[in-house]
Amino acid sequence: MEPTGTDVAGLIARSSPAIRRRDAETLTALMQEISGREPATWGTIIGFGSCHYRYPTGTEGDTGLLAFAPRKASTTIYLLDGTAAHAEALARLGSHTSAVSCVYIKDLEQVDLDVLRGILERSLAWAEAGGTNEVQLTVTG
Repeated sequence: MEPTGTDVAGLIARSSPAIRRRDAETLTALMQEISGREPATWGTIIGFGSCHYRYPTGTEGDTGLLAFAPRKASTTIYLLDGTAAHAEALARLGSHTSAVSCVYIKDLEQVDLDVLRGILERSLAWAEAGGTNEVQLTVTG
């Protein structure tokens, strides 16, 4: 995956329903503040910074350090260190579902933004430290 250069504001404006637009604006400001990086589009994903990842299997690629996608059903927040690393915080987050590396939120007003901030800060710190033996990360932007 790589940055596509699509206008971030345009991507947010095209998001549906309206709650996704509202949440995307909030997450853009939050992730920009946490990361100190400008938002960029990676297809339909809004990412902040970039890194190259490599798994022991040889699978590798590029992605944002922090990223989310305003999908129709819910907003997807991507965590490079996976949701298991944040199990305790996710239990306090509020209304959400999760998978291996994704947190799905239907309404950002139904979650604790301080808890979400902590999750994002820890995930970013993990990525900036280079990941683990299972996932090696190199910050590229």
